[in-house]
Amino acid sequence: MSSVSFNTSAATSSLATSAGAGFNVQAMVQAAIAADSGPLYQMQQEQTDLQGQTAALNTLQTELAALQTAVQSLSDPTGAIYSEAATSSAPSVLTATAASGATTGNHTIVVSSLATTSSAYSSEFASSSTALPTGSFDLQVGSGAATTITVDSTNNTLSGIASTINGQNLGVTASVITDANGSRLSLVSNSSGAAGNLTISNDTVGLGFTQVAGVNASLTVDGVPISSSSNMVSGVIPGVTLNLLSASPGTNVSLAVSPDNTQITNAINGFVSAYNALITDVNSQFTVDPTTKQAGVLGSDGTVGMLQEQLLSMVNSSTTGNNGIINLASLGINMQDNGTLQVDTTTLNQNLSTNMAAVQNFFQNSTNTGFAQTLDTSLTQMTDPVSGLLSVDINGIAQTQTSLAGQISDFQAYLNTEQQSLTQQSSQVDTVLQQLPLLQSQIAQQLAGA
Repeated sequence: MSSVSFNTSAATSSLATSAGAGFNVQAMVQAAIAADSGPLYQMQQEQTDLQGQTAALNTLQTELAALQTAVQSLSDPTGAIYSEAATSSAPSVLTATAASGATTGNHTIVVSSLATTSSAYSSEFASSSTALPTGSFDLQVGSGAATTITVDSTNNTLSGIASTINGQNLGVTASVITDANGSRLSLVSNSSGAAGNLTISNDTVGLGFTQVAGVNASLTVDGVPISSSSNMVSGVIPGVTLNLLSASPGTNVSLAVSPDNTQITNAINGFVSAYNALITDVNSQFTVDPTTKQAGVLGSDGTVGMLQEQLLSMVNSSTTGNNGIINLASLGINMQDNGTLQVDTTTLNQNLSTNMAAVQNFFQNSTNTGFAQTLDTSLTQMTDPVSGLLSVDINGIAQTQTSLAGQISDFQAYLNTEQQSLTQQSSQVDTVLQQLPLLQSQIAQQLAGA
C-alpha cells in the first residue's frame, strides 16, 4: 500500500515569496490524497465490474430456469406432449374436455335428457317481512338426515327463515322471490339430479310448499345407457369429461378424442423461444462491440463459454430409429448459424399429423432417455443453487466482492488517517509561514541594536 508524503523542504525553500501569506492547506491535502487514491479507484472499478458480471449471470440463471420450465412441459407424462382434445360434432348438445393421456378414439353419444335440480317454493305472502306463525318444518336433502327448521319470534318472516336455512349449510340455497302476486320462499338444492332431491315435511308453520323433484341426465355412450346426477359427466370415457348442454334424443353426436396439436405446438414453440432467448444472451457476451471494441461483461468468463458449449451440444443430440424422428432437425426444428433454433412449421405439422407416436417418443420414452427427459435432467444439474454451473460462478464472485469490500474499507481508513496527519503537518507549516514576517522583524531589531 503506497504512502502519502508532504514535501516540507520544497515549502521552506519558497519562504521568501510565501512569507506572511501562508497557503491553502485544504487544497494541498486534497491534492496529495487524490494522488495516493489510485489503488482505491482501481478496487472500486473492479467492484463495479463484478456487480455487472453478477447481474449478467443472474439474468442467464433466470433464462436457464425458464428454459427448464419450457422443457418440462415436453418431459412431463401429464404435460402438453400428451395433451388431448375432444371435439364434438354438435357443440350445442354437448362439449367435452380431455385430460392429458386420455385414450384417443371416436365415440357416439345420444343425450336423451338433462339433469335437473330439485327445488321447492312456499305459498305467497304479502312481503318478505310479513310476520308468520311460529312452528317448524323438516328439510331433507337427498338421502341425508332431515333437519328441523324452527320458526320463532326471531325469524318468523320469509327473509328470517331464508337466513336460518342458509346459515346451517344443509346443501340447499334459500332465497325470497317477489313478484306482482307477493313473496315466496324459494329453496334450491345445491346438488343436481335425484341425489339432491328436497323433501319437506311436518310443516306446522303453514308455508304450503310445492316441491319439484330433480332427475338424472339420461344418455347413451357407444350404445351403453348412462344415468348421471350431473350434466358434467366424467368417468364414462376415461380421461374425458362431457358437458351436456341440451337434450336431443334423436341426434347421434360424434365425439373425437385426439392429440391436441395446438397445445403440443405451443409447447414446442415455447421451448424454442426459451432456448433462443438464453443462447442469444450467451452469444452476446462474446460479441465485440464495433464502437467500444469490447465484448460483453462475461466475455472472459470461462463458465459462460462452457454453458454455451453444453447448450449447443444438448440441442444437437440425436438418437436412432424412432420412425425417422431422431433429432430436432428431423422433427422440424433447425439450428441457425448463430446457434438459435427455427421451427419449420410445415415439417412439424406433418409430423404431428402423421407421426405423433414418434414425436411423443422422441421427447419422452419408457427408459427416460427421450430428448426432453435428458435435457431436463441436465438442466436440473445446471440450475442447482449450490453446485450448478452458474451458481458456482455467482457464489465465487460474491466471495471476491466481500473480500474486495474489506480491502476498500481498509484503504479508505488508511487514507482518512493520512489526511488527518497531512492536515496537521500542513497547518503547522502554514502557521510558521504566516509568523515569519514578525520573526524577521524581531531578528532585524535585535541585529540593529547589537
